[in-house]
Amino acid sequence: MTDENERAVQAAIDGELRLLDPEVRASPALVVELLDPEFAEIGASGRWWDAESIRTVTSSGSVSSESPVKVSEMSGVVLAPGIVHLTYFSDHQGRRVWRSSLWRLTETGWRMYFHQGTPAG
Repeated sequence: MTDENERAVQAAIDGELRLLDPEVRASPALVVELLDPEFAEIGASGRWWDAESIRTVTSSGSVSSESPVKVSEMSGVVLAPGIVHLTYFSDHQGRRVWRSSLWRLTETGWRMYFHQGTPAG
């Protein structure tokens, strides 16, 4: 992997970990900074989310008391210049989920474009 690709993957990992931080998740402004305006997610529940629905949930204060999410096996690959694909497992209060995210480089930095969570059993 080139230095440029390593920096891109690390930037996406850093953004992903910030989005998993309970303090960041409790702040709609911080969450929106990390989501692409065209963001979409298929959650582990099967629910479809977009940037506006995520903003509504974070604004409600319902995520502020969340316990930290444990992450394992995170890895990333550059699919094309400015596009990084991450995969990892998350464990939140005993619920293990296989996660996949696409991050893209924008004029304002790396932003999550797409995310999907699939229960891992």
